[in-house]
Amino acid sequence: MRILIVEDNKMTSSYVSKGLAEKGFIVDVAENGEEGLHLATTEPYDLVILDVMLPRKSGWSIVKDLRSQNKETPVIFLTARDAVCDRIKGLDLGADDYLVKPFAFSELLARIRSLLRRAPLRQSDVFCVADLEIDITRHKATRSGRPLDLTPKEFLLLELLARRTTEVLSKNYIAGQVWGILFDSDSNPVEVAVGRLRKKVDDPFAVSLIHTVRGVGYVLEQR
Repeated sequence: MRILIVEDNKMTSSYVSKGLAEKGFIVDVAENGEEGLHLATTEPYDLVILDVMLPRKSGWSIVKDLRSQNKETPVIFLTARDAVCDRIKGLDLGADDYLVKPFAFSELLARIRSLLRRAPLRQSDVFCVADLEIDITRHKATRSGRPLDLTPKEFLLLELLARRTTEVLSKNYIAGQVWGILFDSDSNPVEVAVGRLRKKVDDPFAVSLIHTVRGVGYVLEQR
């Protein structure tokens, strides 16, 4: 999953980005408000961590602009501004959470996980990737017009990849969404499931759509 950190303090951004990367997240950092807003509106992030006092554009303005553009990406303010009126302002502007510096990384991580559990996936009834079509309502998948005989778990896995098409999903995220649990890093049920899905979705066809990003996870896209 991708997280954007908008923070001009390099020590703070390095500390947070390193911690999140160790937990399996893909992290980008913007050091000023203009860059942060540009990335948040043009890239598919799952969550934004946002300071208030930033060069060029404040965190207040960024979250206000995001919400005015109907961007529903979860936002956590991470700031030294600890007044009650500041917390109220941040939440009223559309932030989902507000954490005051100094902070414990474990608490930030817990809040991130809580927001990501509540964040809706992109909703649609039918997803199309190249010649692959997934009809969620009818619980059917076809490729080049040929029905794919998928088990319920295989369909759920394919649906998850289709809802997040072009986004690299980690094994832990897939495990949590499809099985509702996190597997040990040494176990490979996700690899096995993806392998079985590939035999049905990719092997009979000339072009593969399910790709492995080594050390990160899997992505469904046309290359």
